[in-house]
Amino acid sequence: MSLDEYLKKRDFSKTSEPQGEKKLPADERAEGRIYVIQRHAASHLHYDLRLEKDGVLKSWAIPKEPPTAKGVKRLAVQTEDHPIEYANFEGIIPEGEYGAGKVEIWDRGTFNVEKWDENEIIVLIHGEKLRGRYCLIRFKGQEDNWLFFKIY
Repeated sequence: MSLDEYLKKRDFSKTSEPQGEKKLPADERAEGRIYVIQRHAASHLHYDLRLEKDGVLKSWAIPKEPPTAKGVKRLAVQTEDHPIEYANFEGIIPEGEYGAGKVEIWDRGTFNVEKWDENEIIVLIHGEKLRGRYCLIRFKGQEDNWLFFKIY
C-alpha cells in the first residue's frame, strides 16, 4: 500500500488530517519506530493500530479495545497506509468525510521489529499502555484480516 489510497479518500479543504508532507528515511531509528493507537469514534467505535514502516504508518482497525494482557486476541483489519504525521493527529473528522468522528491518541510509544513478513509481524512494543511482545498474524486466505495479540 502507499499513501495514494489515503489521499484519495480525503478532502483536505474540509478535514484537518495531515496530508503527509514529511519524507522520513525508511531505516529504523536507534530508539525504535513510531507506534501509536488512536481511539476512533467513527460510525463504530474502534481503535487504529499504526506501526511505522518504509516511511509511512502501516495501519489496522481493531473493533474492540486492544489487548493489554496475554491470552486476549483481537481482530485487526488492515487499512490504507497513513502519513507519519498522523501519529500525532487528534481531532474531529467532519461529518460527510471518510472516517467522520473523533480521533484521540489512546496509546503511543515506539516498537522494535523482531519479524515482519507478509503473513506474520512480531514486534516489541514500548507504549504507555501496551508493553511487551505482540504479534499480528494474517488469516489464511484473507488479504486484510489479521489476529492481534500479546505474546508476553
